Amino acid sequence: MSDVRGKPVTIAVLGLGEAGGAIARDLVGAGAVVRGYDPAVEAADGIIGATSEADAAAGADLVLSVTSAKAAAGALQAAVEVMTGGVWADLNTASPEAKRTLAGIAEWHGIAFTGVSIMAPVPGLGLRVPMLASGAAATPAQRILNSFGAAVDVIEGDAGLAAERKLLRSVFFKGLAAATVEALEAARAAGCEDWLRDNIAGELTRADSSTVDRLVDGTHQHAVRRTDEMAAATDMLRDLGVEPAIASASRDLLARLAQRS
Repeated sequence: MSDVRGKPVTIAVLGLGEAGGAIARDLVGAGAVVRGYDPAVEAADGIIGATSEADAAAGADLVLSVTSAKAAAGALQAAVEVMTGGVWADLNTASPEAKRTLAGIAEWHGIAFTGVSIMAPVPGLGLRVPMLASGAAATPAQRILNSFGAAVDVIEGDAGLAAERKLLRSVFFKGLAAATVEALEAARAAGCEDWLRDNIAGELTRADSSTVDRLVDGTHQHAVRRTDEMAAATDMLRDLGVEPAIASASRDLLARLAQRS
């Protein structure tokens, strides 16, 4: 792909780990000129290795920051001075406020910015992983990435809104995963892991849009009884030698809801 001047599109990828590396390789395969930088990972074939964030970002049409939330601000600060155009897209998992702070830094330096959230595991999908983008430069970033086969959707609003959506989903999905891990560990200790695994799989298979209403309504309606139930479950897990992190948190949430009723 070329830009409006007929020049090949150059994309800088900062961070060449599992996610960044897969996205960078797919961009190369789709015809982009990719400049990559990672202090700990060597650039793969087809990716032009850079010596620093600034070296990678200089002259890029789009910079994808896939470093880490802790390193995101430093990467941006290191590169903004050499950027004379282009779009900075921060793909790191961070809070909405952190994304807004990065957007403010970029704006101060005259750099177009978007916060992008990766909404599914990258392995196996690479560049085709579903992504959400928000912020002033969301649409330009979407246009470039989707032209190479990406799956970026834009939501209107500031640079933190995509992160907000991702983290709200994480409360549910990562919480569900944590509850599953804890329950199966306890079931293993009780000698019935296979039974519980089949039970969980059955519940997930039968789930539909009404399941959410049933979970929410039932939790509020039966909060008092379920507080006692989860208190018993917490005690049981301790007896089985399993730390009841999720069970006790569920007990405490139910207790708060019971006090409001």
